[in-house]
Amino acid sequence: MALCLGQVFSKDKTFRPKKRFEPGTQRFELYKKAQASLKSGLDLRKVVQLPEGENLNDWIAVHVVDFFNRINLIYGTVSEYCSERTCPIMSGGLRYEYRWQDGKDYKRPTKLPALKYMNLLMDWIESLINNEEIFPTRVGVCEEFTNETIGLLLRVPFPKNFQQVCKKILSRLFRVFVHVYIHHFDSICSMGAEAHINTCYKHYYYFISEFNLIDHSELEPLVRHQMYECEVRMHMKKNQMEVL
Repeated sequence: MALCLGQVFSKDKTFRPKKRFEPGTQRFELYKKAQASLKSGLDLRKVVQLPEGENLNDWIAVHVVDFFNRINLIYGTVSEYCSERTCPIMSGGLRYEYRWQDGKDYKRPTKLPALKYMNLLMDWIESLINNEEIFPTRVGVCEEFTNETIGLLLRVPFPKNFQQVCKKILSRLFRVFVHVYIHHFDSICSMGAEAHINTCYKHYYYFISEFNLIDHSELEPLVRHQMYECEVRMHMKKNQMEVL
């Protein structure tokens, strides 16, 4: 019997408290719909498609929060293996290095240990998804009071730069995948969790591709890593055939 994500990854090791959707809201209903599709065994390419009649920004918001929760859970589980000694620099192999810059405490791109980088990253994302001006969840009262609008309640609109903010969040979350796959995949495999992180990544990849939410140059570290892994496996298979 296949294990669910929660059985493989310890909830006690979640890197940040799980962000939840308020029951009764449109966002909560969309989240339930997305989760039901995931559990139904449908093709992930179809699961990520915008349901008919739904708002695109709502759909993106639901997935950004969900990916934050799931990637947070994955990294929280391997974080005990990600120390200043094992990962003194936030990187994706020897070729790729990620530096932190937030315009406040770190005004210039700064080298940091992976664990410190992850802490700052999760703090930054959490502050954005909890910001009502960026991820609105409340209902607002219409400001123009006419005979037609008195008493009407209108949804607080998404900001004009909402999708740009989400693109930045998703590109930063991708760096967590890069680091975990390249530096901690042995730990994931030892837990028997590789199928789950692979599914999470595929879901993430199909979603960002469906709505063009990330520059594909950002994906290069894992593309190169996968090519290298394929070459290694082919070389090993060739050697085995020569021995036989």
